[in-house]
Amino acid sequence: MRIAIVTDAWSPQVNGVVRTLQSVRAELERQGHQVLIVSPDLFYSLPCPTYPEIRLALASTGGVGRLLEEFGPQAIHLATEGPVCLAARRWCLARDFPFTTAYHTQFPDYVAARTGVNPEWVWRYIRWFHAPAQAVLASTESIAATLRAHGIDRIRHWGRGVDLRLFGKVPADTAIRALPGPVLLYVGRVAIEKNIEAFLTSAHPGSKVVVGDGPARATLAARFPDGHFLGPKFGADLAAAYAAADTLVFPSKTDTFGLVMIEAMACGTPVAAYPVTGPVDVLKPGVGVMDDNLDTAIVAALTLDRAKCAAYGQSFTWAASARQFLSALCPIDDSAIAA
Repeated sequence: MRIAIVTDAWSPQVNGVVRTLQSVRAELERQGHQVLIVSPDLFYSLPCPTYPEIRLALASTGGVGRLLEEFGPQAIHLATEGPVCLAARRWCLARDFPFTTAYHTQFPDYVAARTGVNPEWVWRYIRWFHAPAQAVLASTESIAATLRAHGIDRIRHWGRGVDLRLFGKVPADTAIRALPGPVLLYVGRVAIEKNIEAFLTSAHPGSKVVVGDGPARATLAARFPDGHFLGPKFGADLAAAYAAADTLVFPSKTDTFGLVMIEAMACGTPVAAYPVTGPVDVLKPGVGVMDDNLDTAIVAALTLDRAKCAAYGQSFTWAASARQFLSALCPIDDSAIAA
């Protein structure tokens, strides 16, 4: 099948959306499907206000449409709610082509955190964007419930996976492992909506390690000089960092899934988190601890069995995620493609 995935999130961005799309594309291509990625790097772009690492593409309907028309997709998926996908949405609707969408990011909450705008105003746009979709893909039941509560239906489950050739197979990073223990690790974007300050102000003794980059990194590094800000890590280096930690601390209260949690567990590292969307869907007793008091969660997580964590984390596969993605797609009629 020729599958077009249109997205406003793509490399060089480093986040769960990009890693999910890259991993699913690789799995689909291994299965013999042809995949076209229509992404911001194909267009002139401007830095996003308050978050310059994210580029907003100046993508026209005609420009996006030409790429799609040349490819002749048999299914189209719009992964995000930004300008590239808006252009693709207009192009599909003008031709009466079906498409699917996904809700990857708690966009209303992120906008509210950065600007103070009422999130309900943003939800109006989210409802409008997803309304024509044949299916809206959501990673957890909590997110599906949130979407339904805001008037969005036709929801299909689309889970996440772990690269089993990497996570759980790489030795621990010796430099991280040598830090005074226990080693408490955060992995992800270093941005205000991730609530990293709650991790860095934790009273639990040990070394606090931050892996990732983002607009809040310099400010947090200056405020918390005892923290170890290592910047972004990828591939084997990331797996080694997970393996070296005693606990992954996941302080975010706005994530839709939390890919880093299953990656950490696949490496044998238990998770401490708040009982919110993402953790409540992903964690279970014995592999992670959730508590409204993050210190309490950390204390309990440090006692968990690493082998049990690894077995659970490695049960999430990209092959299963790709199957769910494929089953939700809505094929375009061959006659419509030819026309």
